[in-house]
Amino acid sequence: MVADGRSLSEVDDVRGKEVRAEYFRSLINTRQVVANRAYFYNNSAVSRDFLYDDAARRAHQRLLADGSLVPFLLAEREPTDRPTAVDVDEVAFAAWQETVTSLPATERMTCLRLSWNDEQNRVDARNALFQPFAARVQALTAKDLPLLARQVGVAADRLQAFARRIGQVVDFSNELSVAGRPVTRNVLYEQFVSLPQHPVSEGRYDGTKPFASEVKQLLDLIYNVNLADALGMYPLTPGGSLQRVALQEWRDLRGAGESASGSSRTIDDPDALADLLRYLQRQAFSTVQAGLTPMALDALELADVASLRETGAWNAYVTAFESLVADPATFHDRVGLVFDRYVTLNQKIVELAAHRRGGQATQWFPIVELVINVGGSAFTAVTGDEIWSLTGALGSTALDTYGGSVQLVLRNRIAGRREQKFAREIASVRLETLAEWQRFQHLVERLPGYREVARNPDANGSTTTRDDLEY
Repeated sequence: MVADGRSLSEVDDVRGKEVRAEYFRSLINTRQVVANRAYFYNNSAVSRDFLYDDAARRAHQRLLADGSLVPFLLAEREPTDRPTAVDVDEVAFAAWQETVTSLPATERMTCLRLSWNDEQNRVDARNALFQPFAARVQALTAKDLPLLARQVGVAADRLQAFARRIGQVVDFSNELSVAGRPVTRNVLYEQFVSLPQHPVSEGRYDGTKPFASEVKQLLDLIYNVNLADALGMYPLTPGGSLQRVALQEWRDLRGAGESASGSSRTIDDPDALADLLRYLQRQAFSTVQAGLTPMALDALELADVASLRETGAWNAYVTAFESLVADPATFHDRVGLVFDRYVTLNQKIVELAAHRRGGQATQWFPIVELVINVGGSAFTAVTGDEIWSLTGALGSTALDTYGGSVQLVLRNRIAGRREQKFAREIASVRLETLAEWQRFQHLVERLPGYREVARNPDANGSTTTRDDLEY
């Protein structure tokens, strides 16, 4: 979109499918989804279910009535209230109002607001939403900028230019705050992302503005994480997009666990312990959710998703996942059970998709990958049908130590945007000398079937073999 100057509507044929898939993914992966109230009628991936199809509308009402789908209200008191200062799709908004008001008398839907007292709600919105968003933006220059650049896919030779651009974003945000003007995503979009003379909602991004794409990704991540944190919930970020780890929140916790000399110490402050637990819970949620992609989403309808949520397989998965997030210290003990139950859940999804397609099942060809990252290189062993293939992508090894990790990855041989994939780190690697690294490399190269490929210089945190290294 940045390169070609295409707007949101001009990529809707592709984007609409992706948004619909993420909508279903959120309903499958979590017990409850809270969404901005405007998304129900301004997002066609959601509104299509109550616009034209009676069965889909009833499925939507079921999800509203049992608290699976929850509208977040900003200033409104009812989900059917027209939001102020927000353009709405009039046809979809009317259908949304009818969908809510026609709920059976025995059913009630749940809505969420920061406070039901209007004055307190305004105060809470400022303190919990607007000010923290500005603070997170203004803290970007305090991050590890080389790491941040790698996360958003900026090449090393453009690091200084990227750092200057981030500095400009922070300076502009500071100037707004000093002048008493609100720091909002739309205002920052207008300055650093969007094409002039076009409304931000049109989604037309300016390729002449330096790092418009990277700045947009960071602003979107900050905005959505900020809202989830304000509600005491977790953000659902699409697979392949910038993940929460890019915000480097561990840096904000270091002071709680370090003494004045920089050495580690026991944390005995209850508030610091609570902050640490929240941090670990958020990272556990983000780490696992980023790897859980249901199969055959494009073949499902909302009624299928609603039915899936009533199965024993779905309840078993959700129970295992909630236990993991509740106690992140037992991550390695619990994550395997989440994975096992998600594989069983995927089978249910395949069955629903096959029924929807008239009996034609989605093909599932499991592949196991063993990925070893050492220094700047990655070695991948892949097996399917009991045959191993081995590849190496050699990168820079100009490091003081050659550390890395071993990951186990399960995915479908049929690759694609909806490919089911789960990566889990199972061991760490540390080679102390160049001689040890060269010996390891020589041993790998001698294995049967080894081949060497060029390493992707633009690989970033969303790449399979790099998903969780920063943890």
